[in-house]
Amino acid sequence: MKKAFPALVALLGFAGLTAAAREFWLEAPRFFVQPGQTLSIRPLIGENFKGVAWTNRAEKVLRLVRFGPTSGDSTALTPAPGFAPTDTFRTALTFARPGTHVVLLRSSNAFLEMPADQFTAYLRQEGLDYPLKVRQERDEMAKPGRETYRRCAKALVQVGAAASTPEAADTAWRQVYGLPLELVPEQNPYRLLADKSLTVRVLRRGLPAFGAAVQIWQRQPNGLPTTHFTTRANQNGRILLRLSGPGPYLLAAVDMTVAPPNLRERADWQSTWASLTFAGPGAGSRSSTKH
Repeated sequence: MKKAFPALVALLGFAGLTAAAREFWLEAPRFFVQPGQTLSIRPLIGENFKGVAWTNRAEKVLRLVRFGPTSGDSTALTPAPGFAPTDTFRTALTFARPGTHVVLLRSSNAFLEMPADQFTAYLRQEGLDYPLKVRQERDEMAKPGRETYRRCAKALVQVGAAASTPEAADTAWRQVYGLPLELVPEQNPYRLLADKSLTVRVLRRGLPAFGAAVQIWQRQPNGLPTTHFTTRANQNGRILLRLSGPGPYLLAAVDMTVAPPNLRERADWQSTWASLTFAGPGAGSRSSTKH
């Protein structure tokens, strides 16, 4: 169940949440590493920033790439075409160069069907106003929800001290990677001081996603509860948040449109789930002490 804190009221979920109505993200065992270290970046699925392994099936992965801080520095782990249904994919990546690296994963489409009341509750909980309005206008509220969904996740991993890399040579974190739904920071979170603001763009097919609901989770140290709140993108597709601690942080958004013609036999709606994970101020010093 998702929880919200400050004006932080508890958000009510519903027991019938399906796999599509859970967040998906890339989890690093630590977000600060030294040059040359290798990490396994795990794709997780779950609620309230608590997850279990998503899958190990190669057929689920359309794109899996690490982008280094400078142009041309990348590692592709995307499974090659022609894999067998039992093939798995690798997630171990070596982070050689200092700077902020981006790990990106895009999944293939999956399908599901929900009873009408559960689908309506799901649309309301996730702030998906457009499909809810269309279903009401078309008098389809009693119709089951047939959906195809896909996942787009990014993680930011800091290699070495942020200040040791010239800002002009550290550009991967702010690039747009052509995902159908994408969260793009406008400041590097690893260069921000505590309690400073971070602006993030929400892009739908490369354009500002006005009004998109964005969920924000922050894990707290010393076993304190994970905090959560929801905000919406402004007319320029931007959200603003304050990094009040080391985190890590999970930002997540979902978009739903009418399914494309080639999928209409199985689905009426296409949803896209996007996430961004990173650590906050102070996490680097704690990581270096622990590791």
